[in-house]
Amino acid sequence: MDALMAALVAAAFAQCGDRTAWLSAILADRYRRPGLVILAAAIALLAASGIAAAGGAMLAPLLTPNARLLMLALALMLQGGGAMLTVTAPDPLRGWTIGPAATAILGLFILAFGDGLQFIVFTLAARSTIPALAAIGATIGSLAVIIPAVMLGASRWQRLPLALIRRGTGALFLVAGAVMALDALRLI
Repeated sequence: MDALMAALVAAAFAQCGDRTAWLSAILADRYRRPGLVILAAAIALLAASGIAAAGGAMLAPLLTPNARLLMLALALMLQGGGAMLTVTAPDPLRGWTIGPAATAILGLFILAFGDGLQFIVFTLAARSTIPALAAIGATIGSLAVIIPAVMLGASRWQRLPLALIRRGTGALFLVAGAVMALDALRLI
């Protein structure tokens, strides 16, 4: 259960101001089918997080508890550092002619799979007795941000103070990661 809640919270924070929510809003505006985009996002995010969780589960037996904690600390600090960078607009996928559902699923999967959140899911799964909970939590947490983005639409979503929110969450990730790293190294 810890992996579910940790992944849910981490994903909700990580998605604030991220490109996955932005692309979801763009696609919902284009296709005028918010329900379809939300469903596509759920499928894409669960698939990407599921792959990350499976990888974490495979690696878990090879690592000591401190190594797993140190890896989680690294994942959090990398997410925090990335959050401090300026976000570029996602490719709106205008040239894709495979239909709204396939475009949304594949486009969001590609974007989510390369995201730093998947490293967090990977490390949380490596620390969990039920690794799938990390994937489920990350999907739910991501959808908690993506659904409002879809409902607001791209232009209203971009009017929110996303850069400030992103930097604030980045700072939280950096601090949490640093504390975990010190604990993993037995310095505190």
